[in-house]
Amino acid sequence: MRLLVIEDNPKMAGFIKQGLCEQGYGIDVAATGHDGEHMAATGNYDAIVLDVMLPDLDGVQVCKNLRRRGLKTPILMITALSTTSDKVTGLDAGADDYLTKPFEFEELVARVRALLRRGQAGGSTLLRFEDIEMDLARRQVMRGGRRIRLTAKEFALLEYFLRNPNRVLTRTAIGEHVWDMNFDSDSNVIDVYVSMVRRKVDRGFDKPLIHTVIGSGYILSAEAMNR
Repeated sequence: MRLLVIEDNPKMAGFIKQGLCEQGYGIDVAATGHDGEHMAATGNYDAIVLDVMLPDLDGVQVCKNLRRRGLKTPILMITALSTTSDKVTGLDAGADDYLTKPFEFEELVARVRALLRRGQAGGSTLLRFEDIEMDLARRQVMRGGRRIRLTAKEFALLEYFLRNPNRVLTRTAIGEHVWDMNFDSDSNVIDVYVSMVRRKVDRGFDKPLIHTVIGSGYILSAEAMNR
């Protein structure tokens, strides 16, 4: 999943980016409200972490502007302002959740996960397809009762497949959602990672689930396809 962090404090932005990258997310950072609004409106993000106190355009106004543009991307607003009226203002502006500084990083990750799984049945922390089960909270993957160990980036890639089953995912779409804006689209890194994930997920099982769609990309499907 690809996230946008709009935060002007370099230390805080670096802390959030490093931590979320370690969780396997692709992270872009904007240091001003105007830059953040432009990136959010023109990029393809799965969620936005938005600081209220920005040097040019405050986060509440950024949020309002994005909602007026019709952007439906989930927004987590973070701020040192902790009164009820401050929270109400942020939520009324269109934010989906509100986190007060200082915060524990584990809570930030949990709230991001909650935003990303909205729209999933029952808001579950589990993603399932055939005999694959991904536990987002515990960061574990099982297939047929067997534990599959993945790196953070492999986990993020498989999560993207599980959120889009039976849908052809192009290399461009995978790069946009699993990596960040600095991703080199001319490299073969996506093919390498898909190969590694497919080897771990499909090896030893009768039914392969990750398939190559020649000339298009990849698909998570129970049906046999060109590989």
